[in-house]
Amino acid sequence: MQRLLFLLFTVIAAQAAEATKPVVLKAARMFDGKSGAVVAPGLVVVTDGKITGVGAGAAIPRDAETIDLGDSTLLPGFMDAHTHLSMMQSDDWKQQTIDGFRKTVAEQALDASENARKTLLAGFTTVRDVGGANFIDIGLRNAIRDGKIVGPRMLVAVHAIGSTGGHCDDAAGFRQGLFGRESGPEDGVINGAEEARRAVRLDIKYGADVIKTCATGGVLSLTDDVDTPQLTQAELDALVEEAHALRRKTAAHAHGATGAKRAIRAGIDSIEHGSFLDDEALDMMKAKGTVLVPTLMAGWWLDDKLEHGVYFPPEIVVKIRQAVASVSLMFTKAVQKGVVVGLGTDAGVEPHGLNAKEFGLMVKLGMKPLDALRAGTSVDAELLGISNIAGTLEKGKSADVVAVPGDPSKDITVTERVSFVMKEGVIHKK
Repeated sequence: MQRLLFLLFTVIAAQAAEATKPVVLKAARMFDGKSGAVVAPGLVVVTDGKITGVGAGAAIPRDAETIDLGDSTLLPGFMDAHTHLSMMQSDDWKQQTIDGFRKTVAEQALDASENARKTLLAGFTTVRDVGGANFIDIGLRNAIRDGKIVGPRMLVAVHAIGSTGGHCDDAAGFRQGLFGRESGPEDGVINGAEEARRAVRLDIKYGADVIKTCATGGVLSLTDDVDTPQLTQAELDALVEEAHALRRKTAAHAHGATGAKRAIRAGIDSIEHGSFLDDEALDMMKAKGTVLVPTLMAGWWLDDKLEHGVYFPPEIVVKIRQAVASVSLMFTKAVQKGVVVGLGTDAGVEPHGLNAKEFGLMVKLGMKPLDALRAGTSVDAELLGISNIAGTLEKGKSADVVAVPGDPSKDITVTERVSFVMKEGVIHKK
């Protein structure tokens, strides 16, 4: 028996040693997520889930396993600063609405776990999830963190905080009494500065990593105009002040310029969408360092659906066309003015796993390829407050590494063909 136990422990020890064996990733090129050039060759050394060496001069452990990825470029794991993993895109707006009522929370959570898997395999090792239902985002984040399911590192918002009848009021557009009561701060729906503080505290109580608010109307909501301001200056001031006091970053859904400027004055960390931002708003963002997360994919996808005859309610169709007509010019101006741009897709409006198309849309509208790559790596990491652990290929950072065929500085669309994914030292796609 003692010999059997000895052999068993020997096997277990050998397996553990194999699992923590250093890995050397080799490729033709590398971009570290922050510098001004793609360099050759690409080399990253990984030990115990951390990057322990980068570049041709890195020390390679004698017992390291080498993975040669050939004519590829090594990159930091991509980041998406605007996702909704518990949302499911559908080409049938009516059916999607019905499914929201019919599916149990358990089924919605299982759907979300599949969305998380697709996102990771697309090369996105970190996401910021900015609003979900039934606390699914909290459970998903925790399950991924604890290794129970596969997915990207998640920072979550719980409820998005907005006004009664506004874009963040999930009961807006439905008959009174359908949900048994009016929406309130516990649902992320506020009226007044004190309720704004309470909603922030409730979100943090239930696990929020980031506070998201709706400063203006939205495209896919039924009861508001897309560009109208929906929170007062006092409400936004209180919300941002409370969030920052409790050490949480903030994000504002804001299509219209007036609401966006209120959020910028309040000290918001990022403006999401920004379809109708004017020169004054963009100049304010440049001066304050407010990050623009343009979610170009959402407009691109919705416009494509309209062109193919997919049904949306008439009031939503009008808003889609308004936002799509404006967002490209806004983004081009933002780039020219030097506004800090992060990458976010609004995944859930469009299918999950297509996130990397955002890189190509940004480049198409005038952003340089390396600037787009920085937007989806080091800029997002700074915005999310995790630049100390991820966002660049540097010694000491988490081993979040992806590889794409060819050279993304010459053809940004290769980001849509990720061939290798490593998150925290674990290979998920090879």
